[in-house]
Amino acid sequence: MAGESKTTGYKLPVDPAAKQGTVAQGFVTPKQDRTPQVLSIPPRRVLPIIFIPGIMGSNLRLSADRQRELGIDNNIAWRPDHAAVSASGYNDSPIERQRRLDPMATEVDIYDPAGNATGDVDETADERNEEVNPKSLSMGYGRLASGPVIKDDPYGAKERKSAAQKARARGWGEVYYGSYKAVLSLCEEVLNASFLYQRLDPWVERYIVTKAPSEWEAHTAPALAPLGEDLTREALKGCFFPVHAMGYNWLKGNGESGTVIAGRIDALMKRYQTDGYQCEKVILVTHSMGGLVARAVIHPKFGGFNDKVLGIVHGVMPAIGAAAAYRRVRCGFEGSGIVVGVVGAYGFHVTPVLGNAQGGLELLPSCDYGRNWLKVRANGNTLMSLPARGDPYEEIYKVRGKWYNLLREEWINPANADGPGFRRTCALLDRARDFHVAISATYHDQSYATYGADPERKAWHSVTWEIDKAARIGSVDALTIAEDNAQGVMFLVDPTLPVAEGKQAPRFTATLLAPSDPGDQTVPMFSADAQLRHGKFKGIFRQSGYEHQDSYKDDKVIRATLYSLIRIASTMTWSKP
Repeated sequence: MAGESKTTGYKLPVDPAAKQGTVAQGFVTPKQDRTPQVLSIPPRRVLPIIFIPGIMGSNLRLSADRQRELGIDNNIAWRPDHAAVSASGYNDSPIERQRRLDPMATEVDIYDPAGNATGDVDETADERNEEVNPKSLSMGYGRLASGPVIKDDPYGAKERKSAAQKARARGWGEVYYGSYKAVLSLCEEVLNASFLYQRLDPWVERYIVTKAPSEWEAHTAPALAPLGEDLTREALKGCFFPVHAMGYNWLKGNGESGTVIAGRIDALMKRYQTDGYQCEKVILVTHSMGGLVARAVIHPKFGGFNDKVLGIVHGVMPAIGAAAAYRRVRCGFEGSGIVVGVVGAYGFHVTPVLGNAQGGLELLPSCDYGRNWLKVRANGNTLMSLPARGDPYEEIYKVRGKWYNLLREEWINPANADGPGFRRTCALLDRARDFHVAISATYHDQSYATYGADPERKAWHSVTWEIDKAARIGSVDALTIAEDNAQGVMFLVDPTLPVAEGKQAPRFTATLLAPSDPGDQTVPMFSADAQLRHGKFKGIFRQSGYEHQDSYKDDKVIRATLYSLIRIASTMTWSKP
């Protein structure tokens, strides 16, 4: 276990609010007691770690007006850690799903102990964030609660004393804590406690510092060497690495989210500086769609924050999109769990949410994804492949009246919000395309990546509709839908074929096939490999053994992430000694 090293002597308590924890009161002991009294002075240099979650990884709350309209006791729109509240939405109608997860009536559910941010007079901010609890972890919180480095965290320390409240003030309750607590707490522990007592922590030395990155499935291009104690000591000594999480409204565009997060990071850095700390850069760690947000943070058109970011570690990023997004809008989420329950297992549940959410539409394959990933097949033959010209926006997403297109128009806007839904969704798709084009080549110069390339965790690189073998088809493009179960099975008819008088046109099935390509069950290796094809990443870890949402619960991912963070931190050049 990291951070088990012991100091020698009596550790003197300090008040973080008194000169940033540099003053302590000693005590008198018997003459024969020669045990030293130790005052641990926190470092003056601060290099914050900013964690940016994936889609549905940020907690959202409703506006007061929408809460009143829905007639509910609290303002939770999306908070998967609160299973009981979330489960109440499992039976919501398409209209209710659209209204609860509306980008114009939601915002990030931040920790705000000074206000009534819960929308419930009987619930405090700490109760809303109760899952961020020191007793829930063995890593990270020990340092937050009692370690001299973490205890003297200047951010919020003057007002909030408990470890849980410090973590909540750093945004740990803004995100899906059940998925991300391991990476948040281990980064907090390892980066701040590895040299706490002038010697390398044995756990860190054994499992991170001396290990060959190949043990975490590092790709050979570029080749990565073990960190070694000297580099690790140089990277971590004399610096404080507070771990912050920053959620965003994943229903809105990632460019907008990147701009907002860049502003939040800037305000955070200024707060550290105002408190007397030397804070010149940050490091970003991302999950899934959070990687697109991070690329917007550094892009000059959006956040424009590249110069203040030392490096980025991307986790399971759909670098050029994921065909699973087409499947889920059209046929609902597969499997089980809270996402399926709340967002929907049917296309007519998911389309009213993601079809009105620019952020969700930006997970669709971009032009960089290439051609021919949406296929129609019968009797072993491919009858159609799209996009034939490499433009999925015009050939798939914005197409009207075709059985294979992304959007069933009658599903888009059941709440009848702001008029016809198809036109509004097409406008969002146009903005999504602009965003994809803008960030196509945008990656930080110091980028690392972890992602799934597992042949046993299959994902959709391509999506295939398989037509019944008995079908007699005149024109694939002319087929029409007679019935759709909204979960990947349709009954089609071909109006171009002659039908005897008094007879109905024969129906035949089209079934969306299961995924068949390596990945992490959501992002195909092909899309994540765009980072490898970019050729300028400092380190790539192509891994196996985990599912997309749970990637940061995997030991290989955690250790590769810590390795990457230490590598990035070792390149920091401070403006003054």
